[in-house]
Amino acid sequence: MSHNIYLYILVMAGTTYLIRMLPLTLIRKEIKNKTIRSFLYYVPYVTLAVMTFPAILSETGSVWSAWAALAAGIFLAWTGKSLLQVSVSACMVVFILELILL
Repeated sequence: MSHNIYLYILVMAGTTYLIRMLPLTLIRKEIKNKTIRSFLYYVPYVTLAVMTFPAILSETGSVWSAWAALAAGIFLAWTGKSLLQVSVSACMVVFILELILL
């Protein structure tokens, strides 16, 4: 069984390396296609959102405080506030609502 673990780690490392190495070796010219450039531009933001969004709704004591903080964060981000202001405000919304709801 212990030999299988090393094989699994080797396969995972190889897969991860190939995913990162192949684009660098196969694409040597600047990408001029607007659709592909737009897609690549938004990949980091989408990845961050996919990892963050479930945690926002599941890590509070109440679903209502999570949704209120999410709404406050979206509103503040939409109005152009900084990331620090948005995150502190969302945390304060959760804190206050958790005090009220408990």
